[in-house]
Amino acid sequence: MSDRGIRLVVGLGNPGPDYEATRHNAGFWLVDRLVADHQGQFRAEAKFHGMLARIRVAGQDLRLLKPTTFMNHSGRSVAAVARYFDIPVEQILVAYDELDLPAGRVKLKLGGGHAGHNGMRDSIAALGSPAFWRLRIGIDHPGNKQQVVGYVLGRPSREDAAAILDAIDDAERSLPDLLAGEFQLAMNRLHTAP
Repeated sequence: MSDRGIRLVVGLGNPGPDYEATRHNAGFWLVDRLVADHQGQFRAEAKFHGMLARIRVAGQDLRLLKPTTFMNHSGRSVAAVARYFDIPVEQILVAYDELDLPAGRVKLKLGGGHAGHNGMRDSIAALGSPAFWRLRIGIDHPGNKQQVVGYVLGRPSREDAAAILDAIDDAERSLPDLLAGEFQLAMNRLHTAP
């Protein structure tokens, strides 16, 4: 097992059926896909304020987390799991919706700010560090700042939803590299995807 590879993938989103198919839940879409493809199962864990699953990918154990707090309190859940399993910040990958990328694009980066994303803002605060990996899943921008809230909490068009799911497929294919700590390889693959 790599001593620097990813050990926890967090998908950010809002709980409940009303939010399930919204753009803001792209992070949930990713971890739901991973659980389905790797015969995992989410279990509600009150002490973690979330749903936790464990899967094996390329022979390595990986924990998946869906906070069941609302987006702006996601950090409570992320920090609780990281502390309990003694997972260093740099071995955490947080997947979330990104307005500044077109639907169908996905970018991997280490550290940085929250860029106004409430789930990221809270995660940085709760972990006490911005030095975790981020998987930014493009959802496109409505073009007007005043429309952002309604846009992220709305459902994407069929075309955009398909593009987002394609990007999630790309991200899933890079998982073995991420678990092995081969971040540059994963970035090269993701950032050159068509």
